[in-house]
Amino acid sequence: MTAVPAPEPAPGTYRNPVLNADWSDPDVVRVGDDFYLTASSFGRAPGLPLLHSRDLVNWTLVGHALERLEPEEEFAVPRHDRGVWAPSLRHHDDRFWIFWGDPDHGIYQVNAPAIRGPWTRPHLLKEGKGLIDPCPLWDEETGEAYLVHAWSKSRSGIKNRLTGHRMHPDGTELLDEGKVIVDGDRIPGWFTLEGPKAYRHDGWFWILAPAGSVETGWQGAFRSRGFFGPYEERIVLEQKDTDVNGPHQGGWVRTPAGEDWFLHFQQRGPYGRVVHLQPMRWDDEGWPVLGDDGAPVAVHRRPALPPQPAAAPATDDDFPGGRYGRQWQWAANPQAGWATQHSADGLRTACVRTAGAHDLRTVPHLLTQRLPGEPRTVEVDLRLHSEEPGARAGLAVLGDAYGWIGLERGADGTARLVHRFAEPVAERERDAAHPVPVPGARVRLRVEIGAGARCRFSYDLGTGPRPSGPVFAATPWRWVGALLGLFALAPEGQGHAGAATFTRFRITNP
Repeated sequence: MTAVPAPEPAPGTYRNPVLNADWSDPDVVRVGDDFYLTASSFGRAPGLPLLHSRDLVNWTLVGHALERLEPEEEFAVPRHDRGVWAPSLRHHDDRFWIFWGDPDHGIYQVNAPAIRGPWTRPHLLKEGKGLIDPCPLWDEETGEAYLVHAWSKSRSGIKNRLTGHRMHPDGTELLDEGKVIVDGDRIPGWFTLEGPKAYRHDGWFWILAPAGSVETGWQGAFRSRGFFGPYEERIVLEQKDTDVNGPHQGGWVRTPAGEDWFLHFQQRGPYGRVVHLQPMRWDDEGWPVLGDDGAPVAVHRRPALPPQPAAAPATDDDFPGGRYGRQWQWAANPQAGWATQHSADGLRTACVRTAGAHDLRTVPHLLTQRLPGEPRTVEVDLRLHSEEPGARAGLAVLGDAYGWIGLERGADGTARLVHRFAEPVAERERDAAHPVPVPGARVRLRVEIGAGARCRFSYDLGTGPRPSGPVFAATPWRWVGALLGLFALAPEGQGHAGAATFTRFRITNP
């Protein structure tokens, strides 16, 4: 289960990925000396994560732009592959703007005077099914505003084309029915064109958009003298002889010194969509060149920006006063009573009675964070207060298949250590190890995540870690990498069945 970590890059360089976890469909904007990034959050709440950097390499999570998903009733239960798809982040008229597509409802927009808010409630800009990956463009030269979006075939029957609209400059409405401005079916060899990002540069309208599918495709560039075309195209980033499969959608940003950079994702199975930083320049014909002459870089000179201390989005949590950090998201819109604030440290969660107690993939009151993209050890301390038979709480690795380890009350009221898993098509969990009595109902839970996201579960009753069950290979969900999860639940019934407390959550090097 051990893995040799990659050597540190030489001074003055960085190593990809710069965000080694599932920050899917990133988009980026610069405001002054600060860079901000958002990403898809699908059905988790809060949504639309907001990250900040001063050097494009070190990023911290500073908040979320979407507290609850709408329509509220639809996201009262987990919708792992729905919700917020491929947002675009822009700064215009002294406000931050985020547009995203919900494939089942349409194109939404929120905005705020500052990155930390307050953010407006979602405004439905265009209703319809299959409308995805929207990006606004305000033309500072003419005062005109536009919007481009892609299509999801599963909802609309349409794919491989980009549709453009005129938009009211205040971002509240579209001014026409839309027009296909790029038809991928008319470009030999191109398929699954999506994820457009629109820009103005050097007298041209530019659309940077990937095609060829997430795992095997490429990044394209389109340019035209008018927003509605006609566009000419070029492939500007592809795998070539690197190990970066299908370098996919992202955003272009320019530093105060005039350097150009491009942030995009790479699909890595159970790790989800990790984020790479590519250098960007313009060739003699005015086309962008990404990476090393169109191939992704593994190590490269850092951007010419002031040096910054090493940083990454938070993972560890002591849950002070019962509050959880920004790194956590619920599997659905949260309800009052799922977690309780109090005077001490620790996440005190109610053992919510639920009909989905036999399948964690259907449980809404599940607090999640991203699976780390390299070998790590995850630990958390758990105390099960509930004495209700069948009440349980634990630490899970969640995906299309999942495994968890934790405590459960037996029919006689005793606490026991249980370890269970469920295969992708299974409707119920199975035991991965024999139950172990746990006097005092306290335990330290542990998952060692090895190479290839192979997970080894263990527990500690105060005498050192003891392995439990076979190795579990983490799996992604549709569009989503595997997640770490904390939960407490009880069999179906009325009200809550007591509580559990999690303390000292840690993710460390193996």
